[in-house]
Amino acid sequence: VQLVESGGGLEQPGGSLRLSCVASGLTFTDYHMSWYRQAPGKERELVATIDGVSYRTDYPDSVKGRFYIWRDDVKSTVYLRMNSLRPQDTAVYYCHARNSWGEVYWGQGTQVTVSP
Repeated sequence: VQLVESGGGLEQPGGSLRLSCVASGLTFTDYHMSWYRQAPGKERELVATIDGVSYRTDYPDSVKGRFYIWRDDVKSTVYLRMNSLRPQDTAVYYCHARNSWGEVYWGQGTQVTVSP
């Protein structure tokens, strides 16, 4: 199983980025997909999740209204659109897959830096 993230980089405050995560080696529709992030010296935190059946999404208050997650089951890809970026959004962003019987996979992470 592989989860490969892309789309990170350097962006100015107020800007936008779109992250992508392509999954392979698994039945994508069996998996709930999420994005996490981890800033230096901080714990990894959930920033967005999308259910594999209902497509219901959920976000913490810190990103609600700015970040959007969606999935393309044909392409086995999950996306994260990040708008109105802030310096505190700087972190390594990880793709996460989880199925109903507890199998979990992580991507290698992609760096997002928000700085003038």
